[in-house]
Amino acid sequence: MPLGFAGRVAHLFIASKLTPLFIAASLGWGVFFLTDSLEVWKAMLLLVVHGFAGVLWQPSSQILIHDIVGPGELPSAVRLIATARFLGLLLGPAVGAGIMLIAGPTVGIFLNALIYLPMVLWLWKAPYGPRFRRERPPPVRAVRGLADIVQTMREIGADRTIVSMTLLAGCASLFVGNAYQAQMPEFAQDLGHLKADITYSLLLAADAAGALMAGIILESRGLLRPKPRTAFVLAVLWCCAITGFALSGRYVLTLVLLFAAGFLELSFNAMAQALVQMRAPPAIRGRVIGLYNMSALGLRAFSGVTVGLLGSLIGVHRSLALSALILLGLTVVLFRLGTRGAQGASSADR
Repeated sequence: MPLGFAGRVAHLFIASKLTPLFIAASLGWGVFFLTDSLEVWKAMLLLVVHGFAGVLWQPSSQILIHDIVGPGELPSAVRLIATARFLGLLLGPAVGAGIMLIAGPTVGIFLNALIYLPMVLWLWKAPYGPRFRRERPPPVRAVRGLADIVQTMREIGADRTIVSMTLLAGCASLFVGNAYQAQMPEFAQDLGHLKADITYSLLLAADAAGALMAGIILESRGLLRPKPRTAFVLAVLWCCAITGFALSGRYVLTLVLLFAAGFLELSFNAMAQALVQMRAPPAIRGRVIGLYNMSALGLRAFSGVTVGLLGSLIGVHRSLALSALILLGLTVVLFRLGTRGAQGASSADR
């Protein structure tokens, strides 16, 4: 039976990052720019709306990807989506600066809102989603807030792969996350490259360039099949690259380590996410993916404490290196717990 207008709007609302909430946030910035009425509390409100939309998008878009490509091509799809995100981080500032240079900030932010429309229109008629699935839909479960999180944890507790990948993503976000990106000006200053020239731009772009290269190489060569052991090894190497970056005092070495960190971050994050999606029970796939994203993204809010607040006490270099080393130790512990005596794992996961 065709979906009504409300159903289509709801489907769009949770189906993609390109949702009305993102459009509303861009339009809000535009209105405040146009009326010269932007204040701190208004900016905070728009950022909350944007963040809220992003949290809703993550699990729902991953389920949509599962519907589009199926389990066989899921690892590749997850990696391509991650690659596209880092491509946006690499090229987005340049594109945005070009739009603002040509049209100005006010018109430019309105144009930014229009960029979302093609994907929204595609999703409106896209032949994917619950009503296009062949398998029998699971029974509808009432939303119970925090009780759902606890229940989901209990239901996946026997699957060591899901648990270990969720904990790995959470620990990585808690202890390192993307906090060092906000501290890049201080790292650049210590390296003597804080000026707004190509040397500073390369520092900002090296991490994203490494991730982009990881996506291109791994997809073109079909490398690194999703396995828990491989994900842990990549995470350990990422911790080593971050530690080296934090302690490096040479500009060229710093660029190399940032590039390696981006390459390894995309590799292990995409692999961990793919493993969780492939092993999640179909009846609760959305809840499992939501739990994973709560761990992988939600705990980033506290990486500013482990890296930023500690950095104000002992310096950003030492705080980042210490956080990365703690994460390395936890990763090794999770590897031992996640792979020792695993039951019910498929041959591809061992």
